[in-house]
Amino acid sequence: MKIGFIGSGIMGRPMSLNLIKAGHELYTWGRRFDAVEPLLVAGAVGKGTPAEVAAEAEVTITMVGTTADVEQVVLGERGLMHGARPGSVIVDMSTIAPSAARRIAGELASRGIHMLDAPVSGGQTGAAQGTLSIMAGGDAEVFARVKPLLEALGRSIVHVGGHGAGQVVKACNQIVVSLTMEGVAEAILLARNNGVDPAKMREALMGGYANSRILEVHGQRMLEGNYKAGFKVKLHHKDMGIVMDNARENRTTLPGTELVARQFAALMEAGETELDSSAIMLALERLSGS
Repeated sequence: MKIGFIGSGIMGRPMSLNLIKAGHELYTWGRRFDAVEPLLVAGAVGKGTPAEVAAEAEVTITMVGTTADVEQVVLGERGLMHGARPGSVIVDMSTIAPSAARRIAGELASRGIHMLDAPVSGGQTGAAQGTLSIMAGGDAEVFARVKPLLEALGRSIVHVGGHGAGQVVKACNQIVVSLTMEGVAEAILLARNNGVDPAKMREALMGGYANSRILEVHGQRMLEGNYKAGFKVKLHHKDMGIVMDNARENRTTLPGTELVARQFAALMEAGETELDSSAIMLALERLSGS
């Protein structure tokens, strides 16, 4: 297929490369040449604006940072909607507010352009290995049309409902991830402060119901104090903001999530925006004076 792809960061670049490896013809655009250069070297065709990318593509994927970024890339003056042909599909794989996903889908529909909101989970490793979990919202027939393309990017690909549903499910994903990460950090802290080897504690927990991918990967990061970014604090903080805003809109009480959101806010205030989100351990250590 002729595919457009906007977003060449820590997630978008390996995703684009996987599409090229799968044999698709890729068109791309980026604000910085150095970000898109590896894609051009791999065979992608560079364009001058998002609209020019969409003009070439049957399906255009966006993987950018914030709701405002998606709105600019899709709806802006030289955005995708100005080049996309009626009947083509825009798949936003960023993590944005569900309400924004619905609004953007409505704008595109008025021009005969289809949209899926299809955020992902799995981090940089999942993006590189093509094993992401993809949760898609939008029309079921459009999803069925695009699913073979998404199979080059992910292992678990689920249609979860109408427009915005993908972003709601991603918010739910971030609740589970964040609260589990908080639990792992608290367990390590409690073991350490009781004079118990936290590495042995983790090893014991991995053999029972407490085991999880978070305990395995992020627990090891916390033990080593290795906070080199896989998923940055600033992005996790942004996601927590989306979750809490949506909870307020829907009058949903999320006390645990609110607590974790404050931990990420504390890391932001400390200037630790570029660290991996497992650095939530640092916020807990400060609270306990460790």
